[in-house]
Amino acid sequence: MKLLHTADWHLGKRLERFSRLDEQQEVLDEICQIADEHQVDAVLIAGDLFDTFNPPTEAIDLFYKTLKRLSLNGKRLVVAIAGNHDSPDRIEAPEPLAKECGILLVGYPNTFIHPFELSSGLKLLNADKGFIEIQLPEIREPLRLILTPYANELRLRSFLGLDDPEQELRELLQQHWQTLAERYCDDNGVNILMAHLFFVKQGEEPGEEPEEEKPILHVGGAQAIHSSNIPPQIQYVALGHLHRKQVVADDPCPMIYSSSPLCYSMSEAEQTKYVMIVEAHPGEKVSINEIPLTSGRTLYRKRFEDVGSAVDWLKENPDALVELTIVTPTYLTAEERKRLSEAHSGIVAIIPLLSEALSDTPSHGKSINLENSMEELFKSYFIYKHNQPPGEELIELFREIQSVEREKG
Repeated sequence: MKLLHTADWHLGKRLERFSRLDEQQEVLDEICQIADEHQVDAVLIAGDLFDTFNPPTEAIDLFYKTLKRLSLNGKRLVVAIAGNHDSPDRIEAPEPLAKECGILLVGYPNTFIHPFELSSGLKLLNADKGFIEIQLPEIREPLRLILTPYANELRLRSFLGLDDPEQELRELLQQHWQTLAERYCDDNGVNILMAHLFFVKQGEEPGEEPEEEKPILHVGGAQAIHSSNIPPQIQYVALGHLHRKQVVADDPCPMIYSSSPLCYSMSEAEQTKYVMIVEAHPGEKVSINEIPLTSGRTLYRKRFEDVGSAVDWLKENPDALVELTIVTPTYLTAEERKRLSEAHSGIVAIIPLLSEALSDTPSHGKSINLENSMEELFKSYFIYKHNQPPGEELIELFREIQSVEREKG
């Protein structure tokens, strides 16, 4: 059987003032075309379906239309799990109707799917908390899926009955997965695990989570899960959360983050995005075809030594979204900012990098440290403009504005 693995759609996500909905429509069309061209038997979507708990109506509409198109009116299985950006209740709300189209929406790690059978031949053979066994149309062997949508550590323990507070979560999850694997996953079917968790290879340090991504490794989240926690019966692990395509490990089976379908932050600038086509046979190693996605605007982080060079480059790349860093002896003038803005409609941010002093003494050369917080940068700019630090009342107002902007985003 052939499976398509994708994740981290983040429908409704914006990049600063730029809506990405048209790009999301374009790339989901591309994913549907790939599914049809490769004649996949099932589509696995590993979480972060939406960008917020309460996504805009247009994002919800796009999500359901895409799933219906992928399902081929019940001839192709579609399984989507909740990620840390999703509301589990919202994800599961249309489950009775979606199931009639061969679409399974799983919000919680302990979700139990009730029996169903469609005229297409799609049929639920077995179910348990966090597990389904499906008969696919025209495929003799069943597909077994162990499903672990995102939940923080406390809820994971509660949902899965993992009540030993002293035992590490990764060990408890391993026991849960192993119990399901031993009960249902023999060599007479294809055995897959899909999860929205932070995985690392045994013995390696955890990498960085995506910029602007809600972290799931740190306080209030679930600890990193090790590759060694995967049961040996599993043939492929379809992961969601990290936006760059990466293979966590190949032992005991491939464990892969397929990537988000679009570059969603400037830390992902110029990345290639993918979906995975997984060909699986019972009891054998899977084969994986990485399909690059071509839709969406390219994100760039560009640095220029002068405004003129930046304007020339902008005019040559009209379709990009770009973060500009301009090396300048002083802050950019209003006229310079106007030149840049008129040259390109996709400028996400303009960052001046000071090369000379912010005072009357050139020997005290200094540049902006972009690692500083927004508050520190604001204070530096205020001192430059007014030759004195901002008062505490103004700082409090600045913090309040930042807080409102974060809530909007």
